[in-house]
Amino acid sequence: MADARPSRRPDRIAVRGLTAHAFHGVYEAERQLGQTFHVDAVLELDTAPAAAGDDLERTVNYAELARALHSVLTGEPVGLLETLAQRLADVCLVDPLVDAVEITVHKPEADLGVPFDDVTVAIRRERT
Repeated sequence: MADARPSRRPDRIAVRGLTAHAFHGVYEAERQLGQTFHVDAVLELDTAPAAAGDDLERTVNYAELARALHSVLTGEPVGLLETLAQRLADVCLVDPLVDAVEITVHKPEADLGVPFDDVTVAIRRERT
């Protein structure tokens, strides 16, 4: 017999457009000169307990999250956006309230040799 309970879409907290000048990339010029990166983080969690008690301790403090993500973004350079995205996701999943996270890293100044608007890598990770 199928479960009669309706499926509930998870609540989400998003920090979008977090921006920093950083030195990620596989090319030497990227490592020396750096460029602008943007990050979007969308966290899935149950916000009902926080809402019921109007209690910041029962949800994700997005100001603290933004600072932690910014620290990773401006921290140790990596070659691949995939690696950077994983590091950012790991920061989000440290919080036991977070069930899953989607990270998108934007690299709008990448050198592709042709005109373009943006390059992104997006990953989704769930708590295991």
